[in-house]
Amino acid sequence: MDDVVLRGPLIADGTGASAYRADVGIKDGVISSIGESISATRSIDADGLVLAPGFIDMHSHSDLRILAEPDHLAKVSQGVTTEVLGQDGLSYAPVNDEVLATLRGQLAGWNDDPPGFDWNWRSVGQYLDRLDQGIAVNAAYLVPQGTLRMLAVGWEDRPATDAEMLVMKNKLAKSLVEGAFGMSSGLTYTPGMYADTSELVQLCEVVGNYGGFYSPHHRSYGAGALEAYAEMVDVSKRSGCPLHLAHATMNFPVNKGKAPELLALLDDAIAGGADISLDTYPYLPGATYLSALLPSWATEGGPDSALARLSDVDTRERIREEIEETGSDGCHGVPVDWDSIEINGVRNERNAHLVGASVYSSALRLGRAPADLYFDVLVDERMGTSCLMHVGHEENVQAIMKHPAHTGGSDGLLVGDRPHPRAWGTFPRYFARYVRELGVLSLEECVEHLTGRAAKRLRLTDRGLVREGYAADLVLFDASKIADTATFDQPRQQAAGIPYVFCNGVTVIDEGTATGSLPGHSLRSRP
Repeated sequence: MDDVVLRGPLIADGTGASAYRADVGIKDGVISSIGESISATRSIDADGLVLAPGFIDMHSHSDLRILAEPDHLAKVSQGVTTEVLGQDGLSYAPVNDEVLATLRGQLAGWNDDPPGFDWNWRSVGQYLDRLDQGIAVNAAYLVPQGTLRMLAVGWEDRPATDAEMLVMKNKLAKSLVEGAFGMSSGLTYTPGMYADTSELVQLCEVVGNYGGFYSPHHRSYGAGALEAYAEMVDVSKRSGCPLHLAHATMNFPVNKGKAPELLALLDDAIAGGADISLDTYPYLPGATYLSALLPSWATEGGPDSALARLSDVDTRERIREEIEETGSDGCHGVPVDWDSIEINGVRNERNAHLVGASVYSSALRLGRAPADLYFDVLVDERMGTSCLMHVGHEENVQAIMKHPAHTGGSDGLLVGDRPHPRAWGTFPRYFARYVRELGVLSLEECVEHLTGRAAKRLRLTDRGLVREGYAADLVLFDASKIADTATFDQPRQQAAGIPYVFCNGVTVIDEGTATGSLPGHSLRSRP
């Protein structure tokens, strides 16, 4: 007798094939049977609901929140059962004490720096062991290239020496053996952006040799975006390493309507034998930490050096000129439009009045120059501030999500006063807006993008499909009601139309309510 039987759902199995109806049995954490007349201890009437594999978040920033709040309502409530951590070249393993202390400050705008938190790991294997102590969803990890560079080179803007390259390669190889699925980069974030193409190729050769993939946040999503994508394709070709492009968007006014040019570049590479995939989120604004707009030279040496430069009048003016007039590399080579930059998270209550407004509007209200307000906030917050960047284009979003290499990633930050709603709404929004409302994808296509296709990139042989013997990571939803309810004003809102979510056969959402169960664990690659 099975533990649970789901009676009569419409099964979108993750392959993209036409949906069909059948009962599904779950036993001992796996899909035990698909058919009819299944006996089980518990029976759930799933008539009128769609059964899909649990959604896979290919770009997640839950590195700390999944530990600090392991019930992880933001993700389980939208049907996510697996997420990929260690993104954008910056995360907390592998580290030493000094690098960890720096990262805790640098990434506070992404992940907070929880008081009293137990930082009891240093290696990737130890971090994965920590995840295994109890989390609500499964988690995979990418080795962050920027963190590797901190360990080997520090914060200097220069090529790595042969000895430093060897240190990075050895730490990367060790991390891959311990279970990481590949490597990420954040090539508009320091110090990862100081790596040249040759350095990336050498590291990706290691990743490829261990069966992993490379997931870069490349050097520009604005001016020079196509050239930046081309560099990543070149890295993949030269290294032989599969490529997964993170939040693959074409943003800022300079790229309006240019998604077809990106897709043509990728199609040509794929036709030539390249192994390429990508992920996107179904929203127009992006999100990051506020200091990311600074030019790279201004942050060389680390956060303390950057703060010292922001306190110097002449240096501050040089930075202002580059951000506002030239376009800094941190702002993707585009002169900043302060009205498009919205502060959405601060650490000090005295700055709470800035949250939810653009830098321009707050500066106007306070009778100040926008750049001066920006600099002063960074200094007062010690760089631990987050922002939204309203720079996307709907036609680009739709064109890219239809590509056969596309998967879904939330890129969602879970901290701050008003985080981007994508952290709570990405996966239901795909179905509500782009399947039901606009018809950009069919139901089966959308499920495939968010499940089976992502599992294939991760080389998971027991997840991502509704198939006998596969892990029972499953979501039941009402196709007519599933919707994101999280908004920019109220971003922490549970999705509608998702009554049941199972992770490893255990209900984490039951009749629309979180159970608090922690059946998830780390997923470890097997090189």
